[in-house]
Amino acid sequence: MDLIVKNANLWRGDGTRDLYIADGRFVAPPEDGKTNGAETIDAAGRLCVAGFVEPHIHLDKALINEDVRPNVSGTLDEAIEIIWERKRAYTVEEIAERAGRVIRSALANGVTRIRSHVDVDNIGGLRPLEGVAEARRRHSDVMDIQIVAFPQEGILKNGGTEKLMWQAMEAGADVVGGMPFNEKHPQDSARHISIAFEIAKAFDADIDMHVDETDDVGARTLEMLAEQTMEHGWQGRVTAGHTCALAGYSEDYANAVIALVREAKIHMITNPATNLMLQGRLDAQPKRRGITRVKELLAEGINVSFGQDCVKDTFYPFGRVDPLEVGLIAAHAAHMSMPQEIEQVFDMQTNAAAKVMRLADYGFEPGCTADLVILDAGNASEALCKQAVRSAVIKNGRVIVENETRQDWRWTPQE
Repeated sequence: MDLIVKNANLWRGDGTRDLYIADGRFVAPPEDGKTNGAETIDAAGRLCVAGFVEPHIHLDKALINEDVRPNVSGTLDEAIEIIWERKRAYTVEEIAERAGRVIRSALANGVTRIRSHVDVDNIGGLRPLEGVAEARRRHSDVMDIQIVAFPQEGILKNGGTEKLMWQAMEAGADVVGGMPFNEKHPQDSARHISIAFEIAKAFDADIDMHVDETDDVGARTLEMLAEQTMEHGWQGRVTAGHTCALAGYSEDYANAVIALVREAKIHMITNPATNLMLQGRLDAQPKRRGITRVKELLAEGINVSFGQDCVKDTFYPFGRVDPLEVGLIAAHAAHMSMPQEIEQVFDMQTNAAAKVMRLADYGFEPGCTADLVILDAGNASEALCKQAVRSAVIKNGRVIVENETRQDWRWTPQE
């Protein structure tokens, strides 16, 4: 036995219990009661989760607003143009350094698993992949990272990208990405999706695409993705991120698309911080909010998670990979304020995100990876409201980070 966490108040558990950890995994309590001098931590009834999961972030672009020109219009289009300029100057080492800082920030906030998209195109080549892969190597003992090969500039529209996507998977990417709306014609969007499935099937890989990240209600690539997912038999292995246009569809069409998403068992990810900032930006009042139909998707039993998406890049000037911060934004953006809805928000950054990444070893059962975050809160609502301190972050059975806050009052109420 290596570590014992006493009096852990497991989220969605029943009362407090002790957790036992050996060789980086949760184990059953020893039958003889002997713990052989294991380190002991007292959670003292505080809320515990099996590590937060960040299912949608761009580590290759993170922190680039430290040295690029400002996005004067604040729009998605200008953000991409600025990235083109910066991407041409990328080096593997500086990508790894920036990504590393963000990984450590995430870890301090209780994140123990990450899925990161990395740009694959004829501007940066495979340097974004190589840089994030190097950051992954440097942090392999404290963070599990999946890498998505992401053709942000399109596949057909950006010459040579299809070949680079194959090379990216051969070079160590785990998931096939896509951005089908960023093609010139609907038929090219459909072909974009088809190419992604060809690559995914060759590597037995999952697919995770940016889908209809636009205010244009004429965007139809979510429907295309759902149909092709079923045609290729990839149900449960596909994720659609953003899906902003879904919010603006007519009710009849939105309901039809949601039914297809449910049938295809597509995982959905909303990115409330970035999309609240970017979508509807040029509207006169009333402004569109840019958030997909979170509650409607949940009501249909569809797995929905959320992601940080951007950290101090040309799209979004804030962010520190804190699931409680993004969760609070998601709760506001999706109007999730009832007790059961707050629990759903908390689920989105834990179990739902683990389903997106198809993590078979997530949880507290014996044999699961011993990732654990102790929150200075008693329940999910309090954790979100207080933006609770992560008192301890445990990864693979080791205490990696401990945090505390101090508040001294020099005033007392008058009697």
